[in-house]
Formats: sequence, C-alpha cells, structure tokens
Amino acid sequence: MALFGRKDNNASTGVATLTVDPALAALTGDYTIDPAHSSIGFTVRHAMVTNVRGGFGQFEGALQLDGADPSRSTASIDVTIASIDTGIADRDGHLRSGDFFDADAFPLMTFRSTTAEQLGGDKYRISGDLTIKDVTRALSIDLDFNGTATDPYGNERVGFEGSAEILRSDWGLTWNAALEAGGVMVSDKVKLTFDISAIKAA
Repeated sequence: MALFGRKDNNASTGVATLTVDPALAALTGDYTIDPAHSSIGFTVRHAMVTNVRGGFGQFEGALQLDGADPSRSTASIDVTIASIDTGIADRDGHLRSGDFFDADAFPLMTFRSTTAEQLGGDKYRISGDLTIKDVTRALSIDLDFNGTATDPYGNERVGFEGSAEILRSDWGLTWNAALEAGGVMVSDKVKLTFDISAIKAA
C-alpha cells in the first residue's frame, strides 16, 4: 500500500490527480527517529576480496511527513562519528582518527533533505545534503515504506528502510594503502544502509 496514495488520470482533463487514502493521510505530522529500534550502517570492500560492515551507535533525527503531498516531507539526521562500530576496537580507533573521520575536529555527520518524491508503490526517494568533515555534497536515498504500527506503549510508529552508495573520497576520506598484488586496502565506494523506526509526536 502506498504511503501517500496513488496518481490517477482524470479522463476529462488528462491531468494526473492524487488520490489520498484517508488512513494514510493521517500519518501527516512530526516524527522523532527512535535510535533504540533503528540503525545506520555501512559496507565497504576490504583488500579487494571481502566486505567489512559497521554502523553508528549514536544518532538522532526527525521526519516531517505530509500524507497529502509527499514532496513536502522532510528528514534530518545527526550522527555522532565517535560512535562508529565495526566490531574491532583498533579499526574503530583508526576510523575516528585524522586518517579518516577526524572525530575530534568533526564530531557529527549530518543529513538535511531538500526534496522528496514517490517513485511508485511503497518506494520513495529523498534527496538532500550530506555533510562529513565540513564537506557538503548531494545525496539521494532510495527508501521502502515498511508500514505503520501502534506499539504496546501507545506510540504511533512508521518504518522505512533504504540504501545509497557514495564515494568516500568526495567527502575527503581518502586514506588508503596499496596491496602488493595490486589494488588498495579500502574501496572508495561505500554502501550506506538505513533502517528507521520513528515515533509520531503527541
């Protein structure tokens, strides 16, 4: 079921109009991302042969959903760089260092949306500005709407999951090491993943 309804063609005018499901239109409102039931992760190729996965344990964010007009929906997320976790303490320390994120000087990674669109069905795309180490570049995230639920505590929740690919060098993350057989230790391409549960404001 589509989050914001579907587009129908008006037979008399030929103009597409938006049919809004009243139940889904009720989702309009402000939401706070629940970090205890959400995740922001990444996957990067290591030594040309395998993938290393990690995530960030501390982040906060907000969604403003418009059930009648998805293009007016917005999202913002602040991620604490020092919370990076790949399961290996030495590797995490290197990622926090000046070779990579320089977490002491640049403690946050942020995303601020600029546009949102429905791609069809339950698929959406939100585009905006991703800032890492004071470098801001455009990023588009493709999302699937996973539905709504009222939890045992009476909270109204919405869920989304999605992904995007970036080149880390675009944000100044250029450290690498050459391999004897050719290639490099860490790929430039990084896959970002998002699994978001957000609670509607009372």
